[in-house]
Amino acid sequence: MPRLRPLFAALFALLLSAVSFPAFAAVGDIDLTTSTVGITALVVFTLAYMLVMSEEKLHLRKSKPVLVAAGIIWAMIGAVYVGAGMSDQSEAAFRHTLLEFSELMLFLLVAMTYINALEERNVFDALRSWLVRKGFSFRSLFWITGILSFLISPIADNLTTALLMCAVVMKVGEGHSRFINLACVNIVVAANAGGAFSPFGDITTLMVWQAGIVKFQEFFILFLPSLANFLIPAVVMSLFVEHNKPNAVDDHVELKKGALRILALFLLTVATAVAAHTLLHLPPVLGMMTGLGYLQFFGFYLRMKQKKQLTKQISKAEEKGDEEALRRLGSVVPFDVFNRIARAEWDTLLFFYGVVMCVGGLGFMGYLGLMSETLYEQWNPVYANISLGVISAVVDNIPVMFAVLTMQPEMSHGDWLLITLTAGTGGSLLSIGSAAGVALMGQARGHYTFMGHLRWAPVIALGYVAGVLLHLWLNADSFLIFG
Repeated sequence: MPRLRPLFAALFALLLSAVSFPAFAAVGDIDLTTSTVGITALVVFTLAYMLVMSEEKLHLRKSKPVLVAAGIIWAMIGAVYVGAGMSDQSEAAFRHTLLEFSELMLFLLVAMTYINALEERNVFDALRSWLVRKGFSFRSLFWITGILSFLISPIADNLTTALLMCAVVMKVGEGHSRFINLACVNIVVAANAGGAFSPFGDITTLMVWQAGIVKFQEFFILFLPSLANFLIPAVVMSLFVEHNKPNAVDDHVELKKGALRILALFLLTVATAVAAHTLLHLPPVLGMMTGLGYLQFFGFYLRMKQKKQLTKQISKAEEKGDEEALRRLGSVVPFDVFNRIARAEWDTLLFFYGVVMCVGGLGFMGYLGLMSETLYEQWNPVYANISLGVISAVVDNIPVMFAVLTMQPEMSHGDWLLITLTAGTGGSLLSIGSAAGVALMGQARGHYTFMGHLRWAPVIALGYVAGVLLHLWLNADSFLIFG
């Protein structure tokens, strides 16, 4: 059986390098890597992930298979450790993994709530409306949506940004399928690149920051490599965008009351999270949950103010006998923070839980240690991190980053920043490699496709290589810092 270890290691370097897990996870005293239980757990996880990757075809939400797989894997671990009289170990490992997930989940939940609140106040629709009404040419829109994707995603996350910019492209590019495809490819690349140099731009960067490996301000040294990752393919693709203007569209959207103040509260929440982590050495989730309190207080203020205004308007409508105004006023729904929470991406959060717990179990069995030995002891960390970035184009960057954080290989600061960059931008190589790409295939169905994105994979790869080389050159000093 020991001879199987190299085979398992090679398999897991491809499979588990896509797998995820919370930082600093425990490893059990019982090595299950060559046992029937361990191999069964791998099969269960592989089948679950194959169902996840087939989400678009099966229309099966990605959270379902990994939730079931997590339950099966930990049930098998529990049975083994109960039989060995060491149930305390498996229980402690599960609780540790769950705690790591809970911190990230609450952090993401607050961020999603703010984004949904801004959406409800028409912030994103107003931006889209302004772009549509300005009458830009197709080439100008290509660059504007790309640059905005790169600049907004560090704050609003790459998925939300991509969906917003795609809505603009779909509105103005109606009847121009080729432009829509090119613009969507550009948006995906730009949003993923922009998310790579900010702790709030992607779940992967958030995980690295929360693990305490990279400080908040240190992410920004990846700005120029990320910019190169976006600009090189954008310049090439822009040469194939037509010069003419789209048909004029009359689309005007007004901001609702409190929109800009909610945006200011979001920035204050981010600052609170950073201060909690940097100054107080407490988990950033403390600052985010405090920020949710800011939004709740402001939501209460909006409801009270709106209630008074509605009462006055209804009285006036009743005096005039204006039935239409009464119906319109009766349909006004006050701002409700908990309604915004309910609109969070729960499928994504539950998928996140399932993957974390699955790989938590596999790591506890000893597989991630095996993978770490293969990737980071037999390979140079630079080559390993570049390869993992490419793998993330097929599997998803969240599992890739979780696996690396769990393995905790001995790497320089520059190498940790490198895996942050490659895991964030490697998903751009294929449309299925990132949440932004998958979402846009649904939003721009029939225009932005897997093959339409694949045609531009060579120039996207040039941007990927350029970003890596620029990081290796500009931030060479960071590769000398360990610990």
